[in-house]
Amino acid sequence: MNLLLIALGLIALTAGGEAVVRGALAAGRRLGVSPLLAGLVIVGFGTSAPELVVSISAALDEQPDIALGNVVGSNIGNILLILGVCAIITPLTITRLALVRDGLSVVGASALFLVLVWGSALVRWDAAILLAALAGYLIWAYISESRPQSPAGTIHRQEGAQMTLLPGRPLTIGLALLAGLALLISGSQALLWGAMGLAASLGVSEAVIGLTLVAVGTSLPEFAVSLLAALRRQADVAVGNILGSNLFNLLGILGISALLQPLPVSPRMLLFDQWVMLASALLLLLVLYTGHRISRTEGAFLVAGYAAYVAASFTLF
Repeated sequence: MNLLLIALGLIALTAGGEAVVRGALAAGRRLGVSPLLAGLVIVGFGTSAPELVVSISAALDEQPDIALGNVVGSNIGNILLILGVCAIITPLTITRLALVRDGLSVVGASALFLVLVWGSALVRWDAAILLAALAGYLIWAYISESRPQSPAGTIHRQEGAQMTLLPGRPLTIGLALLAGLALLISGSQALLWGAMGLAASLGVSEAVIGLTLVAVGTSLPEFAVSLLAALRRQADVAVGNILGSNLFNLLGILGISALLQPLPVSPRMLLFDQWVMLASALLLLLVLYTGHRISRTEGAFLVAGYAAYVAASFTLF
């Protein structure tokens, strides 16, 4: 029953996230929102809608291990698992100038998280700092990418352009948004119930389930977008989607969740997981600065690193 709830929850979350992104993109186009802003905000952050709803639900239900583990685990999985799998399928050749700003921003956001949880909790003041950092990043990104020849701006325009089959009429746009929201909410509850039950039956902590199963499940929209971009030989879009998602996870999702309900941080996350998250961000930044390409061998190394992380999560903690 727990596995069935988890499966149903993931299906609902994935479908709901897709409906919300497509409905928001269609609404944005009817309202004259620029392709740059649509790609930067709606697609870049919209794929994190499942993580957002799950973490908020977990925070309000006083399940901080799942709320935090969902974000930290998603950021680790996005880099090691999703980019690793995409690189195995097709090597990712990356434009350094287009992505180095976002790569630095993800490392900075990861370091900011480490500083804020030094007191073993994210409180409302910390949430305000995270949300202010997100607002600052969005303003900085939009201004810098508004230049006609901006490489990063080109990536975000491509992110919006690759979403097709959008609803056209106001009624269908509204229905897509409402249906997507309903699926996200119901899916998050089913996933949380199943995750709690599975943790209890396996005798592991909720943090372990949040960092692995819940985190990977809520990252399915990012995987779909990055995989499609990789197959289309748009490596910059594949990597840019992951960087944008990781930024929103740390600054937006944790900011909103901690604003609603302060989140105590488990000792294992302070000791282990947050450092793996920072190391993953630094590793990707190193790739952006040096090789500008993630080969199949490097992709296999990333996936192996994620497998080792999951094995350590279930055995060492």
